Amino acid sequence: MADRLTQLQDAVNSLADQFCNAIGVLQQCAPPASFNNIQTGINKDQPANPTEEYAQLFAALIARTAKDVDVLIDSLPSEESTAALQAASLRQLEEENHDAAARLEEVVYRGDMLLEKIQSALADIAQSQLRTRNGAPPQPSPAES
Repeated sequence: MADRLTQLQDAVNSLADQFCNAIGVLQQCAPPASFNNIQTGINKDQPANPTEEYAQLFAALIARTAKDVDVLIDSLPSEESTAALQAASLRQLEEENHDAAARLEEVVYRGDMLLEKIQSALADIAQSQLRTRNGAPPQPSPAES
């Protein structure tokens, strides 16, 4: 996902594309102009062009994109967001990050302790199975002594 400034640049580029396309289509569909009552056979036989439909379509697209641009502009940081406010916000985020890192370290430590207990229990089980397969009498584990 792009940041807001990149989104704004993309929306402005899209708006420029829509303007260019609208002008191009309207020029293509525009009826030819007559010059000093000079008429040609081509001009008389041209079918009616749907310029009104194109105009409405491009007007809707341009209006929607312009609204998107306004929304993106409104979502940018305001001028009231001073360096001091940003620094305070960054300090708060750093504190939250430090707290989260401490909690993560504690969880990892407890996980390591649990893993050691599980590995020790699995080793005891494996030793017991080996002794029973070999016919040796079971020996008490160090925890049972």
